Amino acid sequence: REMGLPEREDAPVIGIVTRLVKHKGLDLVKCVFEELLKADLQFVILGSGEWEFETFFHGMAEAHRDKVGLKLGFNPQLAHKIYAGADMFLMPSQSEPCGLAQMVALRYGTVPIVRETGGLNDTISDSGDGIGNGFTFKNYNAHEMENAVWRAVGGYGDKNGWDILRKRDMECDNSWGVSANAYIKLYKEIIGK
Repeated sequence: REMGLPEREDAPVIGIVTRLVKHKGLDLVKCVFEELLKADLQFVILGSGEWEFETFFHGMAEAHRDKVGLKLGFNPQLAHKIYAGADMFLMPSQSEPCGLAQMVALRYGTVPIVRETGGLNDTISDSGDGIGNGFTFKNYNAHEMENAVWRAVGGYGDKNGWDILRKRDMECDNSWGVSANAYIKLYKEIIGK
């Protein structure tokens, strides 16, 4: 509602909360954005950054008022509303040493679509195997990203399967306790205990 889009139960909402810079993969999004908008879906975008991307997304929001909601700048309360209200969260970064946004999305049951890099690869696995928690793509390529989005949109069409995936996402444990236990296990293996 705050993003000015019509509320629709039948169209998935894809959220993007990030700095609007090339490093965050927005050149990939820009490359296929108009193709994605041909589908029955909506985007909500929050961020600021490079003029190229601010101008592009502003133009898309003006041209597609029923499909693209844009707020330039950053507002933590609105960011959390996007995490909570979107169906999917797109994060196609060139590299991401850790990444917190995908973990916030998981907590809200918003299914991440990410590139397999750094911390994104550590926390999100492709759900194509029935046990993953999101949709991933390997290479920094707009068409691979687009394919991951289409797979997610297809998954959204299976309401029962989508509900199972969202529940699995909300149950993901990315806490330090999990990491600490993995290190303890590794150290014990190294010293032979």
